[in-house]
Amino acid sequence: MDHAAEAHRTDLMTITRFVLNEQSKHPEARGDFTILLNHIVLGCKFVCSTVSKAGLAKLFGLAGETNVQGEEQKKLDVLSNEVFVKALISSGRTCILVSEEDEEATFVEPSKRGRYIVVFDPLDGSSNIDCGVSIGTIFGIYMVKDKENLTLDDVLRPGSNMVAAGYCMYGSSCMLVLSTGNGVNGFTLDPSLGEFILTHPNIKIPNKGNIYSVNEGNAKNWDEQTAEYVGKCKFPTDGSSAKSLRYIGSMVADVHRTLLYGGIFLYPGDKKSPNGKLRVLYEVFPMSYLVEQAGGQSFTGKKRALDVVPEKIHERSPIFLGSYDDVEEIKRLYKAT
Repeated sequence: MDHAAEAHRTDLMTITRFVLNEQSKHPEARGDFTILLNHIVLGCKFVCSTVSKAGLAKLFGLAGETNVQGEEQKKLDVLSNEVFVKALISSGRTCILVSEEDEEATFVEPSKRGRYIVVFDPLDGSSNIDCGVSIGTIFGIYMVKDKENLTLDDVLRPGSNMVAAGYCMYGSSCMLVLSTGNGVNGFTLDPSLGEFILTHPNIKIPNKGNIYSVNEGNAKNWDEQTAEYVGKCKFPTDGSSAKSLRYIGSMVADVHRTLLYGGIFLYPGDKKSPNGKLRVLYEVFPMSYLVEQAGGQSFTGKKRALDVVPEKIHERSPIFLGSYDDVEEIKRLYKAT
C-alpha cells in the first residue's frame, strides 16, 4: 500500500478550509466573508443537484415568465434565482443583491444587513439546459463602507473594486473557480463527500493560446477590427498555425476552457447590438477579474474591462478576454484605427 499517496488523498483541502486559511492571514478579519462564501457554496451545491436531475423532476422547459432581459425564463432559472437570493439574504452578510433575473436591485432589510454586495447570474447559458451542455453560476462581490446609507451608486462601481469573483460550472463535473484577489483556484465537487475539493491550485492562463471562441454567426455585423482579428486567427500571415475555433454559447464553459487552455473569448459589439450582449456587472466584471488574476487580460474595445463604470445595473458591454498576448493583439488593432 502506498501510504504517502493515501495520506495525500486523505489530506483534502476543502473550499471551507482554504478560505479559513486565507482568513487567518488577515488578523483583522471577522469571518464575515467566510460565512458569505459558505452560503454561496451551498447555493451552488443545491443548483448542481437540481441541474443533474432536472429532466427527472420536469424542470426543463419554460416557466412562462420573461425576465428583465426579454429572455424567456426556464424553470431552472427561476429556481436558481430564488435559491441564491434566499441563501445570500439568510447569510446576514449582504446588503444589496443584483441578479440577472430581477429588474431591480434587492436591498436587504436593515436587521439582516452585512457589508457585502453580491452581483450574480444564477444560471448562465440557460438556453443550453435542454441539451445537457455545461451551464453555470457567475458571481462578483463588493464591500461597502456604510451599510446603513445605501444607494445604487454603491453597486455602480468599476470591476476593479470587487473583493472577490467566481463561477460554478455544472457539467461533466461540478467545478467552482474562485479568486479573492490573490490568484485563482479551482475546486471540484466530490459527490460522495458533498464537498468542494481543491483540484486546480493557482490557475495560470497561458500567455498565448491556439483557440479563439466567438459566435461567427454574427460575422456580417462585426466591426472591421473584430473581422480582421478573426481573419488572422483563421489565415495567419506570419507563418504560424491557424487557431482552432471552439464556441459553446455558454459563457461559463467558454471562459473556463479559455482559462485552462489559453486563447481568447470574444463577444464584440456589432451592428445589431452595439454594446454586445453580455452584462457588465455580473458577467463581464467577474470573468475579467478572474482572467486578470490568472495572468490574462480583458478589454472592451475601448478600455480595460475592469475600469468601466456602469450607469445601469443591467448595462451591457463588448468583451475580449483571455491570454495576455492574444488580447494584446486585438488591442493593437483597435488602437490603430
